[in-house]
Amino acid sequence: MEHHPVSAWLAGAANAAEGQGPGMLRIVLIVMILGCALTAWFLLRGYRRKDD
Repeated sequence: MEHHPVSAWLAGAANAAEGQGPGMLRIVLIVMILGCALTAWFLLRGYRRKDD
């Protein structure tokens, strides 16, 4: 197994991100925020009291 230093991996990731443009980061952030909101809603709805 070949060892890759972390700095080389980060440099490669930065170079790949430059080719994607700012739109990709925006999409990732929106999906992440929506996923967190849906997860919170799903988890918190179980704590709702049913007083029926």
